[in-house]
Amino acid sequence: MTYVIELAGAAKRYDSAGPPALGPIDLSVAQGEALAVTGPSGSGKSTLLNLVAGLDKPTGGAVTVAGRRVDQLSEHGLARFRREQIGIVFQFFNLLDDLTVADNIQLPAQLTGTTRKKTAARAAELMEVLGIAQHARAYPGRLSGGERQRVAVARALVNKPALLLADEPTGALDTASGHDVRELLVDLHRGGQTIVLVTHDLALAQDCASRTIHLVDGHLAADSRAQAVR
Repeated sequence: MTYVIELAGAAKRYDSAGPPALGPIDLSVAQGEALAVTGPSGSGKSTLLNLVAGLDKPTGGAVTVAGRRVDQLSEHGLARFRREQIGIVFQFFNLLDDLTVADNIQLPAQLTGTTRKKTAARAAELMEVLGIAQHARAYPGRLSGGERQRVAVARALVNKPALLLADEPTGALDTASGHDVRELLVDLHRGGQTIVLVTHDLALAQDCASRTIHLVDGHLAADSRAQAVR
């Protein structure tokens, strides 16, 4: 079995006097798996996501993503690794308002040195698949929340990452838009994309994930697998 994520005794402590924000924790996520990370506020969900994304370094243990020890990479190496191997979808989209939809999607690919012709072709493919091709020349501010999140997903997928991280991807959306993004995550998982989804929404986890872990006080309290994603 191929693992996209392997945490071995990974821990993060922000305050030497207090308890760790996370861990130590052992966790492996297989290729093609959709993992939901749940737990109350302060349980370590965001810390876990940041360690996997290389946005933060552990104070103990090892973090391996797509075969690379991300905790041992330099800042420059981490930035390059994230661009090539990790796509991140945030709660509040983080799109650039002065760029069109197409340009927002293409930007990460252009930063890796991919030619404009190839990035344009990949962006067009994703916009068609995600149902936003008609908005290619529009600016994010003119789109609905659900449409902006689809743009954010396309941007995250433009480099064909080994791993898609989604941090509360429906948290800022209305019910209808949230349902659209939920269906999108299900489709991506069915297509073989490895996903780690951080959410407070247990229904979202149940619908989108093949496996759910629950964190409490920085520790793994439960780990369950779904029989099937609908």
